[in-house]
Amino acid sequence: MNWDKNMEKDEALFQEGLGERTRQIETLLRAFLPKAEGPQKVIMEAMEYSLMAGGKRLRPMLMQEAYRLCGGRGKVVEPFMAAIEMIHTYSLVHDDLPAMDDDEYRRNRKTTHIVYGEDMGILAGDALLNYAFETACRAFETEGADPAGVGKALGILAGKSGIFGMVGGQVVDVQSTGMEISGETLDFIYRLKTGALIEASLMVGAVLAGADEKQVDGLESIAAKIGMAFQIQDDILDVESTQEVLGKPTHSDEKNQKTTYVTWKGLERAKEETERLSREAIRELRALKPQDTFLEMLLESLIHRKK
Repeated sequence: MNWDKNMEKDEALFQEGLGERTRQIETLLRAFLPKAEGPQKVIMEAMEYSLMAGGKRLRPMLMQEAYRLCGGRGKVVEPFMAAIEMIHTYSLVHDDLPAMDDDEYRRNRKTTHIVYGEDMGILAGDALLNYAFETACRAFETEGADPAGVGKALGILAGKSGIFGMVGGQVVDVQSTGMEISGETLDFIYRLKTGALIEASLMVGAVLAGADEKQVDGLESIAAKIGMAFQIQDDILDVESTQEVLGKPTHSDEKNQKTTYVTWKGLERAKEETERLSREAIRELRALKPQDTFLEMLLESLIHRKK
């Protein structure tokens, strides 16, 4: 009975911490958004509509936790937290376009191109990507910033976002639509399309905190496993969940004739793989001896998420 009560207490504390961190990130994002003014103000409005649509705020949260885990202090991480969420959001805006997944809803409201038009949907994504790097560069101006560390973090963010990271995975994903692909190709897509930005989150947080190469590599390994598990869980939810719970259309993979872990290995094997990858990531995290359990519980929650 006491064990059950302790579990409930830990879960309550985790949810409280999650809520507090999410609110802090929301405030941070609003602070870094440009003011909607000038002849081009419609694009600022579209950027805000896209960025402030809600969501888990997982990537900036992971970045902040890695920064704290590696002993980071101060605000140098904050511009990068906003930047990575802008990059993630731009990818979703473009993902929803008619030429890509052609989705009308995300997070239970109309997608950006439905509200602002396809032209402004494209430009809003472009604007968020460019403004992300404008924002990250503001880290140079923060008190106590190490220019070399900020420069290295920018390099990681750029690399993990581009043709050898998220964009590269998206390219192969789009090319593979309607085709039967190998498990090796599917792993490549997931590792880059989803995993790369999660890797960037933990790595940038560590680098800005002054972590050594071994710590950064260790966090990259953890993030790679979490990214893969996260995407496989997305495949599972696309089959098992509903639009009301998920906030976007389900069975979209089937509609777009995409090979997924569910179609490749079956639903039960996909669930087993999510569990295995997540457990391995948590074991590696424990080896780093974190000061608190929030990051571990955050990774754990990704296995059981419903949206």
